Amino acid sequence: MLSKIEEIALITRCVAVDDRRAFERLVEEYSPGLRRFIFNLTMGDAALTDDISQDAFIKAYTSLRSFKGMARFKTWLYRIAYNEYVTSMRRRSEEHLADDSYDRAIARNDSGSSSQQRLTEMRHDIEVGMRALSDIERTLVLLFYLEDRPIKEIVKITSLPEGTVKSYLSRAKSKMAQAITEYNNHEL
Repeated sequence: MLSKIEEIALITRCVAVDDRRAFERLVEEYSPGLRRFIFNLTMGDAALTDDISQDAFIKAYTSLRSFKGMARFKTWLYRIAYNEYVTSMRRRSEEHLADDSYDRAIARNDSGSSSQQRLTEMRHDIEVGMRALSDIERTLVLLFYLEDRPIKEIVKITSLPEGTVKSYLSRAKSKMAQAITEYNNHEL
């Protein structure tokens, strides 16, 4: 992980002399985590993940001069990616596109071995729980539990008040537990 000083040095080189290798280093550092975050937000839609990731990095590069350094670059980048995700979802809902990415993801995760089968069942439970959440709840769960982001950073990424973030996380845990329980009881 890059230190804050290393980030600032790379950003300075990008802004001062248009050093694309410096930005490439930032992309290399933060792309895997950002892609994982977006992949989970999009419920496993790899193509949409690629589009949003690319758009986020392009927007970050073109807006680098406006980066004030108040938060870490990673936080700023995640905020851009989250905004791109929200914009993409808004566009999709306006166009009334059906999203069957969960069904495709479940089909891809189907496996025959018993340990693989248990892992697949656990993934399926998580997917059932995640499907019960609103977009913002899913975002918060992913940032807090999967990305291990502290509440204060989540506040910066989502622009939600701290109390709202905590409330949504608590509600999301309950909704996920209820959805998984109902699904498993229905399957019996």
